[in-house]
Amino acid sequence: MSTFLDNAYSLVHQDNAADVPTLTDLRNQLEKGTDESKVDTMKRILTVMLNGDPMPQLLMHIIRFVMPSKYKPLKKLLYFYYEICPKLDAQGKLKQEMILVCNGIRNDLQHPNEYIRGNTLRFLCKLREPELIEPLLSSARQCLEHRHAYVRKNAVFAVASIYQHSQSLIPDASDLIATFLETESDATCKRNAFAALSSIDHDKALAYLSQVFEGIPNAEELLQLVELEFIRKDSVQNSQNKARYLRLIFDLLEAGASTVVYEAASSLTALTSNPVAVKAAAAKFIELSIKEADNNVKLIVLERVDQLRQKNEGVLDELIMEILRVLSSPDIDVRRKALSIALEMVSSKNVEEVVLLLKKELSKTVDQEYEKNAEYRQLLIHSIHQCAIKFSQVAASVVDLLMDFIADFSNTSAVDVINFVKEVVEKFPKLRPSIVERLVATLSEVRAGKVYRGIIWIVGEYSLEENDIRDAWKRIRASLGEIPILASEQRLLDHADGDGEKDKEQVNGHSKPAAPSGSRKVLADGTYATETALTSSAAAAAKLEAVKAAQKPPLRQLILDGDYYLATVLSATLTKLVMRHSEISPDSARTNALRAEAMLIMISIIRVGQSQFVKAPIDEDSVDRIMSCVRSLAELAKKRELESVFLDDTRKAFRAMVQVEEKKRAAKEAHEKAKTAIQVDDVVQIRQLSKKNVGDGTDEIELDLEKATGGDAPSEDLSSKLTRVVQLTGFSDPVYAEAYVKVHQFDIVLDVLLVNQTTETLQNLSVEFATLGDLKVVERPTTQNLGAHDFHNVQCTIKVSSTDTGVIFGNVVYDGAHSTDTNVVILNDLHVDIMDYIQPATCTETQFRTMWTEFEWENKVNINSKAKTLREFLTQLMACTNMNCLTPEASLKGDCQFLSANLYARSVFGEDALANLSIEKEGDDGPITGFVRIRSRSQGLALSLGSLKGLNKIGTAAA
Repeated sequence: MSTFLDNAYSLVHQDNAADVPTLTDLRNQLEKGTDESKVDTMKRILTVMLNGDPMPQLLMHIIRFVMPSKYKPLKKLLYFYYEICPKLDAQGKLKQEMILVCNGIRNDLQHPNEYIRGNTLRFLCKLREPELIEPLLSSARQCLEHRHAYVRKNAVFAVASIYQHSQSLIPDASDLIATFLETESDATCKRNAFAALSSIDHDKALAYLSQVFEGIPNAEELLQLVELEFIRKDSVQNSQNKARYLRLIFDLLEAGASTVVYEAASSLTALTSNPVAVKAAAAKFIELSIKEADNNVKLIVLERVDQLRQKNEGVLDELIMEILRVLSSPDIDVRRKALSIALEMVSSKNVEEVVLLLKKELSKTVDQEYEKNAEYRQLLIHSIHQCAIKFSQVAASVVDLLMDFIADFSNTSAVDVINFVKEVVEKFPKLRPSIVERLVATLSEVRAGKVYRGIIWIVGEYSLEENDIRDAWKRIRASLGEIPILASEQRLLDHADGDGEKDKEQVNGHSKPAAPSGSRKVLADGTYATETALTSSAAAAAKLEAVKAAQKPPLRQLILDGDYYLATVLSATLTKLVMRHSEISPDSARTNALRAEAMLIMISIIRVGQSQFVKAPIDEDSVDRIMSCVRSLAELAKKRELESVFLDDTRKAFRAMVQVEEKKRAAKEAHEKAKTAIQVDDVVQIRQLSKKNVGDGTDEIELDLEKATGGDAPSEDLSSKLTRVVQLTGFSDPVYAEAYVKVHQFDIVLDVLLVNQTTETLQNLSVEFATLGDLKVVERPTTQNLGAHDFHNVQCTIKVSSTDTGVIFGNVVYDGAHSTDTNVVILNDLHVDIMDYIQPATCTETQFRTMWTEFEWENKVNINSKAKTLREFLTQLMACTNMNCLTPEASLKGDCQFLSANLYARSVFGEDALANLSIEKEGDDGPITGFVRIRSRSQGLALSLGSLKGLNKIGTAAA
């Protein structure tokens, strides 16, 4: 089996495993079919063989009926067949039939058609049997001198491949290729020849490179790429050549082809960490990210720039404006990447330039419509915010700019701006007067409740002068409209009623007294109609709706629309303004007037909230909050301690919150620095003085490839493997089966051990798997004969496409004593552990709330645990669900009988999983009770997370 897999270069999925033709059918189709029908037959044969059945009985039929054909598609399939068919018999010797095959291959190597010759030479690269290669050698060597380049370029690789696997057959291969390289003129052939020569004889390749060294900058693109690859490897082995290689690579940075420039820049950073070289390479990477149209290329190149920035701190700061040129790309992911790199490179020298450019980009999002415009605007606001918080010199200009756009921005963007302005107002006292003045001026333009709330909180908190208070009061009153609100709205309704009555009374130009309700009415055409209570109420409702829909000032409109949270903030703001005015102004009459007006506004809001003019009635909490403000103003002269509550405590709370955010930022920066920090007692590595170990000389690009293919993954220990072994059948079954389940990225590999527990040989034994959910079997285990008490291992690969609950089930089938009998052993079900696909992640509180509102699938899991403490339960929950706690550590400190926390994770497929934990402990020794609410966009993920084995281990039960 292993030999078969070594020589198989492809995997072809067979949709219906039962639809396998018999050998007789295939033989008949090969004998009697046309060339076109034989193509389909060969495809079916290849599919069956690649799925595990080698079909050795067909070899002679294919030699007789397919090999003589001149039809090119059929000949191509024939060589695929030669590639995977078993060439050795049971004793390990070459089969007799392969002599005929060898003859056919030699004829094709001498064929007049260059396509057939080239295709045969490509097949020759995959041959490993010296007995088969030896008779073909002279024909392959002759192809090096063929007139057509397609034949020559494949002949070079064929010669190198033969030398690598059977050196004794062609000992002069390196001389042969070196001679070929000197006489060859075709660019592709030269590229293949140099690649082949460097793989089999490094010294000869180096000698050739030295001859053509001066002409490399003007060579063909393909040749430049392969020479760059050789230079990277040679500079590790022969460090004395590094200086001249670096000069050459600097020249290649100016090459016309993007691929050469990319490889040259990568090679430059691999060979040296000199600041000049690093800066030159980074500049070329940035240029490529601007010039190339493909977004994936842009992201790859920007990632390389980011890696250079991390390894060479401070060296690339001058290139920040170049990186920001990438913002011209329409793709949001590219812009996000460019901004994240630029923000790490911002310094006091370049911050003003950066902010100026970000301002221009921000103004474009208002004037023009981009794809994902709102998301891009939020990115820009966040970036400007970070710049302003880090560097106080730009804070003033930034705030001015953002407040210019506050009325044009969408609700989310404007809320981000207000939160930013709050932080700036607290951190930079000098900017407070101008910011408050600007915010007061925008009150008449803002239409979003959240934004209005933020503005009037800032106005109430930071209006510190008498003039500021008066200006703010005028603007708030103008934005609120006529008060009392209820009386003015009722007057509008009465006015509308009066107009309606007048219209009804004017019939044929004569004024008539109004008829009582329910009486007959004279219509415009002179006929009579009866007015009922139903039509009266409908007309009244229509008038009420018209009054509600009338144009109103923004603050009044928001309150009538039912935003009572805004109303409570407004009440608190008015209370603060009155209290501060009484503190700083000797004009007690003015203070009393403001106080009375504030109380009138508050009571007016409560009255209108209980009337028919609002969309939803006012809630009790809002009434209590507003009334507490009214009482505070009423008792202002008696209880001066209320002032400290309103004027000092809220400011202190906000200041503490800002300081916590600053500490978080500082801790994050310290953590990032600690990653790259070198401790005092760390060993200093001096490469020139250290002994060459196994790690030296490994190419950086090869290491990247090894990482990509999972080659550097730490090997699992035996105990962790044993935890993944699942028993599939019972010990008393004729076939015992157990599977080792290994998860690799998006695949599940089942390594199944089969044990024949009987004293007879089990014929045609196969394991058949099927799946439920978003799983798909992509590789079927092969059919085998299993001897008495014999062991056998088979593998099955299953593709996973989402984190929905998946089940793998199947059975073992083998033939009985008679050919018509079939025995079946049913296997236990395997449930996919989605924890392998879920990873802890982080998001902002705003993003969490937005997703929590959007996601429709919820799974509520009741908790009943014997854990000792609430924090211990939270830790266990995070470990078993692979979720990250978003609730700050400060909020979880201290001993309490209740704990609430938000958790977040993301799957490898990009699915978001949110959880809210609410638990309490009954007494010191009582159980922990409560629930976890899990939300996700898909039902499967929410249910899967809620029904985890891990949750049951820590004492929970799914509701």
